[in-house]
Amino acid sequence: MSTSQYFDAQPDVDSNRGEVTLALPDMHLRLATDRGVFSHSAVDAGTRFLLQEAGVPTGENLLDLGCGYGPIAITMARRAPDASVWAVDVNERAVGLCEENASANGCSNVHALASDDFPATVRFGTIWSNPPIRIGKDALHELLLNWLPRLTPDGVAVLVVQKHLGADSLAHWLADRGYAVERLASRQGYRLLAVRSRPRADA
Repeated sequence: MSTSQYFDAQPDVDSNRGEVTLALPDMHLRLATDRGVFSHSAVDAGTRFLLQEAGVPTGENLLDLGCGYGPIAITMARRAPDASVWAVDVNERAVGLCEENASANGCSNVHALASDDFPATVRFGTIWSNPPIRIGKDALHELLLNWLPRLTPDGVAVLVVQKHLGADSLAHWLADRGYAVERLASRQGYRLLAVRSRPRADA
């Protein structure tokens, strides 16, 4: 029995490609998927919630953190065609699918790459993410502390997290580390959190 997870760099499950659709008020996307990537049989409800509520991303560089096969990155690219959208994931199969789907949907401004290959100097006006909660609390905290400092001074990260998987405790943890956290919306057990940098009181 396979123990492969969607957050493995190289999933050991056999490929079995499929296709899903993403219907939003401002676009309709067809996306190639495969086994071994997050939510391969349908666009995840949390991702849909984020894309329905988050509006238009701003900034010269945008980030989809944990891109999977690309629904967030491609939506960002469609809504902000003049921006560069960076789509990162540890899962190499997911990165390949995201790149393929961006091309198929006419988004030449999407740059999909593995997390380890990302240039350290790029800063983001907007980060959107359905973060991989199931990697565990410590690994999730490490992930966020690696990427959130790459926000521009006026940048914002929008995260969607299920309430029963720790959305409220994550919001408190981020606030304790000096971030301004606002709940943008809540629906069907999901929280949509806006996270902004701010100087720590003791800085």
